[in-house]
Amino acid sequence: MTENYQHRARKRFGQNFLHDAGVIHRILRGIHARPGERLLEIGPGQGALTEGLLNSGAQLDVIELDHDLVPILRAKFGSNPAFNLHQGDALKFDFNSLNPEPRSLRVVGNLPYNISTPLIFHLLANAGVIRDMHFMLQKEVVERLAATPGGGDWGRLSIMVQYHCRVEHLFNVGPGAFNPPPKVDSAIVRLTPHDVLPHPAKDHRLLERVVREAFNQRRKTLRNTLKALLSTAEIEAAGVDGSLRPEQLDLAAFVRLADQLSLQPSPQTSAD
Repeated sequence: MTENYQHRARKRFGQNFLHDAGVIHRILRGIHARPGERLLEIGPGQGALTEGLLNSGAQLDVIELDHDLVPILRAKFGSNPAFNLHQGDALKFDFNSLNPEPRSLRVVGNLPYNISTPLIFHLLANAGVIRDMHFMLQKEVVERLAATPGGGDWGRLSIMVQYHCRVEHLFNVGPGAFNPPPKVDSAIVRLTPHDVLPHPAKDHRLLERVVREAFNQRRKTLRNTLKALLSTAEIEAAGVDGSLRPEQLDLAAFVRLADQLSLQPSPQTSAD
């Protein structure tokens, strides 16, 4: 069936199919799936990683949005009892429908660049069932995920992901590893949800609000960018210098600001 190999990548799905055997092997080695584990692959495409994941002996669920790829994947892997395919949108997928044990689900994906950030936030909302995540992403996105305070990459994505997870930038992947080759470099990242949050906020929704407001105008000082939420005195009461810019604060400082906001009466009415 030559059609298995002639599916054209669709721009609207952000498809770039991985074909470099060396890169595929390196990714599989980084994931190091084992027999009996529960794996979920998002966007398997033509199955470049799928075969290796199944060969590990793990139980594999896959989510594929492109209905034209579904028969190709079923033809290749449908006879394997460990393979279970879901046709649909990963952004709307209920991960609890897989009935995973707590901290058991290992998520893998070569994520389309146009949905990578909202999909990561969707997964973080389900972090209680996830053991780890290995993603191929745009290199710029991985650099933001793994950023440290003080640089231009440090922002909302860095803070909210690092609040929930340990982030490891594993290695970079050039455009030639894909068909068609993208116009950007890619990278592999490992996200491991914390067993215990290192800086737990009293209300993580308030943390999200503070971080969002702070970085809406990242060139301004905190006393200006947060003035709708916190007074200068309240910022200082959280142990934070209001003359700093948001990129100069670490995660712990943002949590202190969110906890300060939680002391106000009816904080939900102060924004949104």
